[in-house]
Amino acid sequence: MLKEKIKSLARKYHQEMIEVRRHLHQYPELSYQEFETSRYIQEQLKSTGISFQVMAGTGVVGIIEGKNPDKKIIALRADIDALPIQEANDIAYKSKNEGIMHACGHDVHTTCLLGAAKILHELRSEWEGTIKFIFQPGEEKNPGGASIMIKEGVLENPKPEAIYADRKSTRLNSSHSSV
Repeated sequence: MLKEKIKSLARKYHQEMIEVRRHLHQYPELSYQEFETSRYIQEQLKSTGISFQVMAGTGVVGIIEGKNPDKKIIALRADIDALPIQEANDIAYKSKNEGIMHACGHDVHTTCLLGAAKILHELRSEWEGTIKFIFQPGEEKNPGGASIMIKEGVLENPKPEAIYADRKSTRLNSSHSSV
């Protein structure tokens, strides 16, 4: 059963994803300055064999096709920027970037999306459709990174019928203009 395989792979990659999250937490970057974060995401996708493109300067869009790739197209989204806050925690993976912290949880969102991509890529012969993985920059600053990615075509080729993110999902139609 696919659900059990996903759970098994999640357990298998658990410690690896903890390390990914800690790396992201240690090196937070502000909106539209996520250069190292973007590079790190690209490296993770490349090492897994997932094709991607860069949009909006530092945004990354990965894509995985399962069986019958045109059957259903969805997107999963995570923000990648941090906030201008000094981290006061005393932890081994504390922010090394003075005055910048992932106080908003985007390090966790990005890690979850990378983990999902890794698992779904490994199981791509067992599910139908296509999944876009949108790593969005600049969520904490106007204009938001979503608007820039949309202008650059993130919702096209292929066009997802729905986008799922941290606490929200969005059904798309011809009049919808935000990720």
